[in-house]
Amino acid sequence: MSHSSLEETIASHETPGSRHFPPFQVTPELEAEADERISHYPASKRSATLPLLHIVQHKFGYISAPAIEWVASKLDLQPIKVLEVVTFYPGFRQSAPGRFHIRVCRTLSCAMGGSYELMERLCELTKIDRSACDPHHHPIAVSPCGNYSVEFAECLASCGTAPVCMVNDDFHEAIAPEKAADLLSGYSAD
Repeated sequence: MSHSSLEETIASHETPGSRHFPPFQVTPELEAEADERISHYPASKRSATLPLLHIVQHKFGYISAPAIEWVASKLDLQPIKVLEVVTFYPGFRQSAPGRFHIRVCRTLSCAMGGSYELMERLCELTKIDRSACDPHHHPIAVSPCGNYSVEFAECLASCGTAPVCMVNDDFHEAIAPEKAADLLSGYSAD
């Protein structure tokens, strides 16, 4: 798979949130961290696919076509094999999220507790338009300012405290729609 066809296959990664993340770049530190992770899988470098993708997403915010090609070359794989992993796992992003990425649980307990209304309120407050979201290929919607992004998540494992959400790595329970503004106030872009 050539670079141009890889770019066509993955979602466009440019969003207003791109300004909060550095462009993918291979540095000596990235190479060293990748080599260290690969060393944990002496029988099969391919097994380091997930760890390398996690490193890339943590450092650059999302998995771009050049990142997929780099991971593939590090593991002696075809880029399509890495792309298959990226598109299979919903935790990997193919486009830049906002500075504060909000994942709202939408499974039964949370839906009954108001998670869909919470999502509507968060979008209203951050001026996010989710109309172009596709839950399988483009699940993330980013605010025009690039500071916030939202997506629905499957079970965040706290059904008894629904609705729940995560902002970046912070877990929040019992966030009723009327508490959305309070939640956002803890994540100001200033």
